[in-house]
Amino acid sequence: MPLATISPLIASGFHALSEPLRLQILDLLRSKELCVCDLCEALGVSQSKLSFHLKVLKEARLLRARQEGRWMYYSLDLPQFVVLEQHLGEFRRFSPIVSARPCDD
Repeated sequence: MPLATISPLIASGFHALSEPLRLQILDLLRSKELCVCDLCEALGVSQSKLSFHLKVLKEARLLRARQEGRWMYYSLDLPQFVVLEQHLGEFRRFSPIVSARPCDD
């Protein structure tokens, strides 16, 4: 059975979700758009540390950014969450639970 090719965007999405601070960022953005200063304050992290994690989330298309004046505002990019959810759904729908065969010695 050939291995499925995983889209780089799906791989980067799951990579982005593998870091606890990035999950906290996403959780804060669930209910509203926030600026960098609000995120720094809520998370208790420096802007330089936050910027790195925001970049990872943006590259994975999990966040949208918009500039208003000198401030940058972030919100969730929900279509990418749907893509990741659909990818996981494929496991649920098409992966039978079958016991492994014993390995040959």
